[in-house]
Amino acid sequence: MEHVIRPFARPDTEAVVALWEACGLVRPWNDPRRDIERKLSVQPELFLVAVEAGDRSVETVDRVVAAGMAGFDGHRGWVNYLAVRPDLQGSGLGRRLMEEFEQRLAAMGCPKLNLQVRAGNEQVIGFYEALGYADDLTVSLGKRLIPDA
Repeated sequence: MEHVIRPFARPDTEAVVALWEACGLVRPWNDPRRDIERKLSVQPELFLVAVEAGDRSVETVDRVVAAGMAGFDGHRGWVNYLAVRPDLQGSGLGRRLMEEFEQRLAAMGCPKLNLQVRAGNEQVIGFYEALGYADDLTVSLGKRLIPDA
């Protein structure tokens, strides 16, 4: 089946949250619906979904098969919440989404794209390595400024 990449629309929310849950991306300390709202307030054009080709309109949102968020802060680009429906992983859809993000970010003048993968997730690390990403030998630190719970 052919898939179309398009910008996220609000009616996609529950399908995207379900996809992220199916892919194990949701954590108790990050409310995915709040994260969606936050993304829609900053560079919403970098929040993309992939849908089955017959479902180009946002009227039929039950066919979301992949999704991801990207952003550019003027120094570095980031990709978050990249997910492909488990039965379609390995189909090239994740690669297509990453290529789309890379093109959009490069067009914005972004010199480098960063992403984070949870330690121990070797399958996903291998996916990104196959796309040319490498360990920057950095440690990621975080501090919650606005609690979701």
